[in-house]
Amino acid sequence: MLVSGRTSRKQASFSLKNRLYRLIWKTVYLLLIEYTPVFMRGWRVNLYKLFGAKITGRVNIYPKAIIWSPSNLVMKEGSCIANGAIIYNQDLITLGKRALISQGAHICTGTHDYNSINFDLKTKPIEIKDDAWICAEAFICPGVKVGEGAVLGARAFTHQDLDSWCVYTGNPARKIRKRIRSIK
Repeated sequence: MLVSGRTSRKQASFSLKNRLYRLIWKTVYLLLIEYTPVFMRGWRVNLYKLFGAKITGRVNIYPKAIIWSPSNLVMKEGSCIANGAIIYNQDLITLGKRALISQGAHICTGTHDYNSINFDLKTKPIEIKDDAWICAEAFICPGVKVGEGAVLGARAFTHQDLDSWCVYTGNPARKIRKRIRSIK
């Protein structure tokens, strides 16, 4: 999706209303979230909901997780975003049930049209399905769908969809094995 049809690079990619929302959000984050104790997850979740996050069930967003826009975040029961994770959600990011985003992972929905003279912003939503795990410092590009139970290994990079119940590593990520679901 093309976000900005700018006539000049000097124009902002986002509306004034959007920029004010994010300024207020960043202030709330810095004052009321970033330094809260880990056990205050309910407090943090309520603030994210207040700013438009669609959260169902019990989830965990650690205090030092960086979320660009709560209004573009959907989290389902049991999902978790760790400290240091960067959720750059200029478009919608959906986390399925029990989806885990580890520390330092970077989930990015925006890029630029490098062929455009105005370097227009383009965004695509990212969906991370149930039981998927995005490991430490992994990177997901705009538009990627991570299949149910998929694992993107530490520091791996993907610009393509990941198959369900498979493990991926490397840059670019490649499938290295099936993930076996243990039943207990």
